Amino acid sequence: MESLLYSLLAGTSTALGAIVLMLFGSPGKKTMALLLGFAGGIMIAVSVFELMPESLELGSMMVLIIGFVLGCGLMYVLDRLVPHAHMSESDNLMLENADTPQSTQKTVLRTGYLIFFGIALHNVPEGLAIGAGVESSPELGLAIAIAIGLHNIPEGLAVAGPLKAGGLSNLKVLLFTLGAGLMTPVGAAIGLILFGISEVLIGGALAFAAGAMIYIVHDELIPQSNRMDSHTANIGFIIGLLLGFMLII
Repeated sequence: MESLLYSLLAGTSTALGAIVLMLFGSPGKKTMALLLGFAGGIMIAVSVFELMPESLELGSMMVLIIGFVLGCGLMYVLDRLVPHAHMSESDNLMLENADTPQSTQKTVLRTGYLIFFGIALHNVPEGLAIGAGVESSPELGLAIAIAIGLHNIPEGLAVAGPLKAGGLSNLKVLLFTLGAGLMTPVGAAIGLILFGISEVLIGGALAFAAGAMIYIVHDELIPQSNRMDSHTANIGFIIGLLLGFMLII
């Protein structure tokens, strides 16, 4: 049950992104860069200092390598099949030009639906990562959930921005972003079924989680944050890495 609770908290953080958008508008680039960099640092720390050593202890080097490659591979396949859009300059333009002609609003709304679909699918492996962490220890599961929750706030903005600019009401925007986030506990529920079989499988699942999280950081968080403000992104990453290390040790 802990994995479902933690994954629910991490998943619903996407709704925080929508709430921030409704209350304050689109955050500045430096704020986004700091948040994305910080989330990336936390996720790297959890992956390298906790998930991979724990995987090696429960399984073997071969189990670690196979699980890690599978985690990276799944995220790559998802990116190829369902491109994972993010909060970027184009999203900011959508927000700044919400009062657009109806035909343009329909295009923006369609983009919002595609982003929602992509992020919802990408959230399933994140739930698996939380479930694997909880199977190892509740503390590790909570650390992964916090890292993923921080990462999900900007994703909520990425979903909410074009949906709001496309003409949806605040309630519908909130429900869509929440729905995307709730795919995280779906992944955790799948993990509950799979990870209780053997310690070796749990070890592989931890390596899988590490691979998936490191792929997310390298493919999404670092490029996105550097495009917004590289120096601020680096500060956030360093703070996140050190804080993550201190929390684990």
